[in-house]
Amino acid sequence: MSSVILAIILIVAILAIAYFLVKKFTVLLINAVLGLIFLFVLNTLQVMQWIGKPDLGYSLATIIICGIGGLPGVLVLVLLNMIGITV
Repeated sequence: MSSVILAIILIVAILAIAYFLVKKFTVLLINAVLGLIFLFVLNTLQVMQWIGKPDLGYSLATIIICGIGGLPGVLVLVLLNMIGITV
């Protein structure tokens, strides 16, 4: 009887950990997609040229930063571009 209870507790614990990981992964995935969409919109509308700076472009480094960093990554790229550092 105790082995059945132990098995149920283990299954519940594994399901709870899996739920937590999936929840965190979806938040990170949504943030990454929003970052890439925001980069696309910035470059399509040429927002950086409104303030007299060149567009961010689509280099490998820029896409990786936006993919990993999401919206904060795009904001960091914009700030770096504003002070004259291009990636």
